[in-house]
This record gives sequence, C-alpha cells and structure tokens, in this order.
Amino acid sequence: MSITVKGVIERKGLGPGTWALVGEDGETYELKDAPSDLKKAGLKVSVKGEVRKDVMTFAMIGPVLEVQSFEAN
Repeated sequence: MSITVKGVIERKGLGPGTWALVGEDGETYELKDAPSDLKKAGLKVSVKGEVRKDVMTFAMIGPVLEVQSFEAN
C-alpha cells in the first residue's frame, strides 16, 4: 500500500550514513532506494512510497520508506 509523505530530507550520520525524510507530522522515515536527486539535505518534498515492515537497517531511525517517486515542493 503506497503512502505520500510531505517533509524535509535530512542526512543522518548513523553507521555509514543514511538519508531520511522528516515528515510534517514529526515522523522520521529512513529512505530506501532513494534516487540521487532526492539525496539533498534541506530539500522539501512529497515522497510516494511503501512502508516496508520486512526490512531491517543498521540506522533504525524509523519506518523504512521504499521510494517510488518524489516531487520537490
């Protein structure tokens, strides 16, 4: 099931580093399969994707959001 989350991209320095989306609701999502155009700290975006409950990560900063598409705001 796809969801759309609006928020700001952040680079988290945990482990090898990871990219996150901090949603307008305060929830932090760890981005999976984020395209390089999305990997820009401070970028305001709407990301469409699927929350993957079957994926574990080193960072464990929040739900894993597998990116399907995004739009800069």
